[in-house]
Amino acid sequence: MAGLERWVPGPAGTLAGREAELEQLLTLLDEAGPRVMWVHGVAGIGKSVLVGRFVHNAERGGVRCLFLEGGSIEPTPEGFLTALGEAVQTRLETLPDLEGLLEGLLEGQQRRLLIIAVDGVEALHLLDTWLRSSLVPQLPDGVRLLLSGRHRPATRWHGGPEGRGVRVLSMAPLAISDATRLLESLGFSGAQATALARRLHGNPLAIQLAAATLPARPGFRLPEASLQQLMDALTELYLADITDPLQRRLLEGASVVRRITEPLLEAMFPEVSPDDAYARLRTLDLVEALPDGLGLHEMVREALERSFLARDPQRHGRYRRRAWQALARQVAGSGRSELWRYTADLLYLVENPVVREAFFPSDRPELVVEPAHPGDVPTLQDIIHRHEGPEGARALWRWWQAMPEAFFVVRDTGGRCQGLCCRFDPHQASPRCLAEDPVTAAWCKALKASPLPDGERVLFIRRWLGRDDGERPGEVQAACWLALKRDYMEMRPALRRVYLVLSDLSPYAAVAETLGFRPLPTRVTLDGVEHASAMLDFGPRSVDGWLARLAAAELGLEGATEWLDRQAHELIHHDRRIALTPLEFGVLTYLLDREGEAVSRERLLQEVWQSDYTGWSNKVDAVVVGLRRKLRDEAGRIETVTGVGYRYRHGDLCPPDL
Repeated sequence: MAGLERWVPGPAGTLAGREAELEQLLTLLDEAGPRVMWVHGVAGIGKSVLVGRFVHNAERGGVRCLFLEGGSIEPTPEGFLTALGEAVQTRLETLPDLEGLLEGLLEGQQRRLLIIAVDGVEALHLLDTWLRSSLVPQLPDGVRLLLSGRHRPATRWHGGPEGRGVRVLSMAPLAISDATRLLESLGFSGAQATALARRLHGNPLAIQLAAATLPARPGFRLPEASLQQLMDALTELYLADITDPLQRRLLEGASVVRRITEPLLEAMFPEVSPDDAYARLRTLDLVEALPDGLGLHEMVREALERSFLARDPQRHGRYRRRAWQALARQVAGSGRSELWRYTADLLYLVENPVVREAFFPSDRPELVVEPAHPGDVPTLQDIIHRHEGPEGARALWRWWQAMPEAFFVVRDTGGRCQGLCCRFDPHQASPRCLAEDPVTAAWCKALKASPLPDGERVLFIRRWLGRDDGERPGEVQAACWLALKRDYMEMRPALRRVYLVLSDLSPYAAVAETLGFRPLPTRVTLDGVEHASAMLDFGPRSVDGWLARLAAAELGLEGATEWLDRQAHELIHHDRRIALTPLEFGVLTYLLDREGEAVSRERLLQEVWQSDYTGWSNKVDAVVVGLRRKLRDEAGRIETVTGVGYRYRHGDLCPPDL
């Protein structure tokens, strides 16, 4: 349960002003209590502390609890089951396995009750439909689900059979009287506490930060301002008390990344011992311990980064680029269990709104995307015939008859269908259906002309249509694109390409090009209208490599990935794989990990060959010659440093200040 008590407002062991909320959570322990409790509230309001206290109390009462951090879970069914399995030290792959496991856990308990608590559930935005429609209905009696996050649950959580027994707990700011008592317990006089209580908006995080900064400034008066403006002001005051220049720089670096680890600190601050830097950060009140590193509370991070970017945009960019380089190496060398963690860190560096909103949503969308069911047929027919001619409608309807599981629908808060999307893996489709549909037939022809290696998969996005907007940009289209990110995540790391079709590509051209989609030369005519296709090739490292490239492009590091497969010890050149000898791989990775640094032949002999030889040796030169031959037109990446040895450079793709 380490980390649950971070940002505790007030003396240890207290939950000032949250007695009523804790009582609500305790109803989960009643036999007739809700199956699902959803706690939501703004950042810093005390959700994690409340959930942590409830879990602590429940376990003391003999109830077993499984606690999961949403931010560390890959947002796929497999990722959730893996995280849950790790919590009970077993391996889970399917929901039936989960049901059996939970039944077993219940049988071994003093009370037939088990709590699964997930904090930071907004990070599982892509998994929302699966949690609601697949996980909850299969939870055995006696298992309760406690979800905590910034956003309220989507309306669909309250409708349908899975909606029964769902209770929502909205966390409001502390009452003025409670905030005043809390401030008094933190050392403020009655008059000071009364004056501050209103200005701090009853936010426990703001109260804690005020307690860390204001006692040393008895004459300072906080302005009447928004919560974020107050957090900005309090953060600046806190920084003013940090006189160690290194600690200030470390905080600046922490503000640009999702979480802080020693490898990231080493990359961003190569002149500082990473363990010393980590220890210095850990002592600061603004920094909280996470299960997988250190972090800044999001409101504090936002204030710090905004100030840092305004003061020194060049250094801000340099830290982000160095962080990307370190994370890209970690992604390339990580196994499946660690892959999402590093990919999420990379995602945090991506500012593209189409991508960022999918993984770090700023708000709860009103539209919900979920699998279509037979009752949706009349609405699907209406939408299709409204926007498609006879040929287009016939082709789509064949897919419904052949693969109804390929369709999902977009519902509004009232459960009404506002749009649809049809997508599928062609390997799971009937060859006859693929050949009969002019669009998929053209895609199959393109795939035949440019085949994929064995084991790599394709996603055909056959069509999306909104009730009112058709294929044009709008809320329905945006909801479909977010849902497709869920398919990307579930199909990785095998997913290699995505194909889509539109009668008019122009409204999407700029966004699609940024994401990596490229128009296909073949056009298909349906009902007298030419339809254009576009294809996105994720590359040999699938979705994770694509996300790394998006971040690299924003940081001015295009092309800095995708050419070396560290796990396979292979170069990737125009989709061809070229094997490296152990010595070639050792020399290349040693130089690559020290990009821009001149490395002597002696160091390479010592580190790669494990040799103590200190004289001149042509062993290194011979390996470099072989490497350059295999790198072909990229051979210039390995530079000769006269009188020293060799250096790896990425040319114009890597700014000189790195």
